Amino acid sequence: MSRIVLALAAVALLCAASAHAAPMTCSTEQKACLAPCSKFPPAVAKDCIDACRARFSYCRHTGCWDNGSSRYCGLLRQ
Repeated sequence: MSRIVLALAAVALLCAASAHAAPMTCSTEQKACLAPCSKFPPAVAKDCIDACRARFSYCRHTGCWDNGSSRYCGLLRQ
């Protein structure tokens, strides 16, 4: 009996944790895009930053993030 109660409690905690997970947003994707840019030489880093800004602008208008190899939509426009 106690195993069942523990299993139900674990499932409830997992569901509660996933319900509070932060949604993906355009700004979240932009931060992830910009993170590796600083590792490049300055000239390449500028191009990387410009590409991330263009993708962010596109995302804010459409709600879709396009990283060049995949495109996914439904992002909150923030």
